[in-house]
Order: sequence, then C-alpha cells, then structure tokens
Amino acid sequence: MPYKKLHIEVRNRVGYLRLDGGSRFNKLSVTTIRELKRAFTQLEEDDGVGCILLSGWPGESFAVGADIGQMRPFTPLDAFHFAGLGQSLFVQMERCPTPIIGALNGITMGGGCDLALACDIRIASDKALIAHPGARLGIITGFCGTQKLPRQVGKNRAREVFLTCDRYDARDALQMGLVDRVVAADRFWAEVTHLAERIAAMPPSALAWAKRLVNMAEDTDLQSGCLAEQGAAAQSFCCTPAGLQIS
Repeated sequence: MPYKKLHIEVRNRVGYLRLDGGSRFNKLSVTTIRELKRAFTQLEEDDGVGCILLSGWPGESFAVGADIGQMRPFTPLDAFHFAGLGQSLFVQMERCPTPIIGALNGITMGGGCDLALACDIRIASDKALIAHPGARLGIITGFCGTQKLPRQVGKNRAREVFLTCDRYDARDALQMGLVDRVVAADRFWAEVTHLAERIAAMPPSALAWAKRLVNMAEDTDLQSGCLAEQGAAAQSFCCTPAGLQIS
C-alpha cells in the first residue's frame, strides 16, 4: 500500500523516512501517525537497513504537531484514543532495535517535539524552531511530552517550555539538552547523511543492544542494569568477528 504522507528510500544501509504532508507544514494527523507506524515496521524488518533517518528535509518543517483542524470536532474519548495512537508510535520507535536519527530541518512544535524525543539522536539545523504551544490553544499534548521532556532537559526548563509556549531556536535547544548537535543549514543534510551512514555500517546486533540498554537505564536500578549489560556483553560475543583480542 503506497504512503500518502511519507516518502521512504533506502541507500547505503540508511532508511530515509521523509515526512511530506503535501503542504507547508507536516502535521501529525491520524493518517500520518498510522503511516509512520507502518513505515517503522517496514524499515525495522529490512535487513538492509542499519539506521533510520527521519526528517522533513528539504521542507520548511520537521513536524508541527497534531492536525488541529482534524482535532476540532474531537470528543474527550476521541482525544484519548488519538493520544494513545501517538504514544504507541513513540513506544514503537523506542523499542525499535534500529537506531533512529531525528533530523530537525525546520519548525518542530507540539507533537513534532514529542516525535523528536522518541528518536535516539537529534540533530538540528540552525534554522530549526522548537516549541510546545498547546497551552496557548487551551490544550495539552497527549503524546507523553510532559513526562519525557523533564527527563531530557530537567523540570525547570520543561515547565518553562510548556507554560510560556515560547519558541526556541536551535542554539537554545542545544543549550537545554533537547538536541544533540546543531549544524548550519547549508551543511545540514550532508552531515546528517554522513552520520547515518557511519552508524549504519556498524554491526546491527551491537547497536541494538546499546540502544536497548541505554533506554532502560533511566528506569532500572544500577545493579540490575549492570547485570543486564553483563549478559548482553556475553551474548554479543556470539556475533563477534574471529580474532578479537581482549587485553
């Protein structure tokens, strides 16, 4: 079944997943979220994909959050189910063994910010703008943003983001720890592509274990986490190239 809101391409073991809503902004409509779930499943199951690069490049936006026009007639029950749909996508992304890079090429707002938080690495163009403006509209995100953003940037900054609805540029986002790197717009796509290809060239089993262990660290006590890592390290030697020397 063809995608209406996305484009997928695989090159050099990188799965390029481009948001393309057909308009100036990439809105996270029900259709878009469902297509993202299907696309991540497709790329995860592709043995020729070692890294997934999610972006809206070369458009103006990464993602601007939920489609407010679609949400306007929602009942509370509709909103509850819509929030659950979005949350299921982000859980799927976090559990995906394939590393996911979020390439924030432009406007990243509301649910788009929550989508970025589900990525393993976030690289922002210096033209990116980030915000959570829901309170200005009288709504609150249902995509776990209020829970995940404080874990990423701290409670004080997260409160500021949600209560002021201010827009932050890429340097602000880097300073608060929301993104991992900022790249000049004229070099942005070349750099994120290079990073994705470099990660994709590594053994997938080691990447999958690293992602899983780091993701579980926040909710696991140190002793249990170290034990899990010890088991993973042992298991990784089932796939280690012959000749590896331990000194």
